[in-house]
Amino acid sequence: MAEVINLRLARKAKARAGDKAQAAANRAKFGRTAGERTLEEAERARAARLLDGARRDEPQG
Repeated sequence: MAEVINLRLARKAKARAGDKAQAAANRAKFGRTAGERTLEEAERARAARLLDGARRDEPQG
């Protein structure tokens, strides 16, 4: 005899698995920690300061 399956529970389990896969894809695509974001912003600011400091003044005239 075949095993009895509750279709409602099976449908919910399938939906949960799909949601979990979508969440994993979103984490890989968009996920960065707050520390990573602040570190990148600090690095960007440092590079801008370095570039501005190396800039030569244009002669006025």
